[in-house]
Amino acid sequence: MAHLLGGENLTVSFATRTVLDGVTLGLEDGDRIGMVGRNGDGKSTLMRLLALRSTPDSGRVTKRGDVNVGYLDQGDVLDGDLTVGAAIVGDRADHEWAANAKIREVMGGLVGDVDWHANVHALSGGQKRRVALAKLLIEDHDVIMLDEPTNHLDVEGVAWLARHLKTRWRANQGAFLVVTHDRWFLDEVCNYTWEVHDAMVDMFDGGYAAYVLARAERDRMASVVEGKRQQLVKKELAWLRRGAPARTAKPKFRIEAANDLIADVPDPRDSVALSKMATARLGKDVLDLENITLDFLGGETGQKLFDNITLRLAPGERLGLVGVNGAGKSTLLKLLNGEVQPSSGKVKRGKTVVTAVLTQDVKELDDVSDLRVIEVIEREKRSFSVGGKEFTAGQLVEQLGFTKEKQWTPVSDLSGGERRRLQLLRLLVGEPNVLMLDEPTNDLDTDTLAAVEDVLDGWPGTLVVVSHDRYLLERVTDNQMALLGDGKLRGLPGGVDQYLELREAALASGAIGGGSGAPTTAIGSSSAAAPSGASEAEKREARKDLNRIDRQLGKISQQEEKLHTQMAAKSESGDFDALGELNAKLQELLDEKEGLELEWLEAAEILGE
Repeated sequence: MAHLLGGENLTVSFATRTVLDGVTLGLEDGDRIGMVGRNGDGKSTLMRLLALRSTPDSGRVTKRGDVNVGYLDQGDVLDGDLTVGAAIVGDRADHEWAANAKIREVMGGLVGDVDWHANVHALSGGQKRRVALAKLLIEDHDVIMLDEPTNHLDVEGVAWLARHLKTRWRANQGAFLVVTHDRWFLDEVCNYTWEVHDAMVDMFDGGYAAYVLARAERDRMASVVEGKRQQLVKKELAWLRRGAPARTAKPKFRIEAANDLIADVPDPRDSVALSKMATARLGKDVLDLENITLDFLGGETGQKLFDNITLRLAPGERLGLVGVNGAGKSTLLKLLNGEVQPSSGKVKRGKTVVTAVLTQDVKELDDVSDLRVIEVIEREKRSFSVGGKEFTAGQLVEQLGFTKEKQWTPVSDLSGGERRRLQLLRLLVGEPNVLMLDEPTNDLDTDTLAAVEDVLDGWPGTLVVVSHDRYLLERVTDNQMALLGDGKLRGLPGGVDQYLELREAALASGAIGGGSGAPTTAIGSSSAAAPSGASEAEKREARKDLNRIDRQLGKISQQEEKLHTQMAAKSESGDFDALGELNAKLQELLDEKEGLELEWLEAAEILGE
């Protein structure tokens, strides 16, 4: 494979902190690279260096002379005074770009529902992101570098971008480097993963899943070596502490060797250990929305955001919500939280319900921006009971990844990811029993996301998550529902894949209404199924199929649970060959399960259920 570009001995420092220290790497034809790491560890810095947008303190970046590099920054780089059309194609005539099938495909995938003549400054954050992506992708580049391209994109937009990058070049042509915290996206498009940490870059074959397995093996080997090292450290410390008179008679070189061992023990990497907080007791009744209709907020009368929808949340239910932008996902959370009242219908709230909402922009911290991190939590409580143990506010905040020094940082100086972590902890210490999260993965790195998922896995209350991160939804929620923009709320037995199928079907049928591209037909509606018109014989056969499929799905669930238990045991023992075999069996089982679920849906459709 031909070399395209690379960096040699790249070093970058900010004040007293070294972000990159002597890093050497490169991109070749066919490379599809995902870059992961904690926020602030230098991912964007490295990408800017390789894109020749900044220069290192030492080292150099080289590229083949004819290589064309396209780069998408995290920030808003568009001229707000331009129209959408001018921002994307410049002054090119319509017939010039419209004759190009590749450009038409990009336009349709990203900006088909955006007003071509609107000024860029009038667009939403998601629309601006799609316009910037379209501007980049219509050009012919040998290398594409994308810094957080999935930010502000919905599930459908992320899926389209993945398909585009997978088919943009032949397998051995072109290359891209992407920084993203969307783990599904990394798995879908990448054949290599770079992990940026501690001023260095580790390289792994494969996407996110392969990277996690490889890192687990690397960490296991490191822990074995470190375990032996710690044993030697303990022996030397014990030897040094055997009484003052005995210590003075020890050979000097032994004392120096022991001190070197102690001094050389590396500091542990910042770990984010979100604590499982107690929750207020939850009764049988939680939150119910019954026959809710809601007009568009600020819109004309008769324009309905929700049209006669019903939603019942059970104790301990874990619900994921997906949908097109503007379909009302955040508004639905506000209805559940009592912040918005419906135009008609009833909202029922259990007597013992204590809700907490993590909003997208975390504006709740604006009121405490003058306080320091530790002071924010101390205002809630000074001590906390977690897992039967008492913790001070400082200890709890440190478990969240805020070091002793960082605890005294003013809230106004925190990064977006740090603000989100702090607000999540602030909500949890309030001991709610219904937790609602609106795009909780914004600004969080992959390590922090894994820690957030860990606490949500064991959180005992009712959980409602609005997110475009399908990896998160599939990991922490048991049921998913969709808002497609036509005022209806649909169940998704087939998960996010079913949602994407519904959207494709709606778009293919031309059933698109409004500026958001929302379908107006009630495809797959759980609340308004059309009569099936099936004969009685067909319905009897469908009932038999449903019973058969239910039994098969029950057996598969048991097998799936057994495999997960076996995989956990093999992971703990470090038997990664066996883990890979078990994972292959699990994938076969999940494929069989998906097929059965589709059969179930077909049978249910015949019955009109």
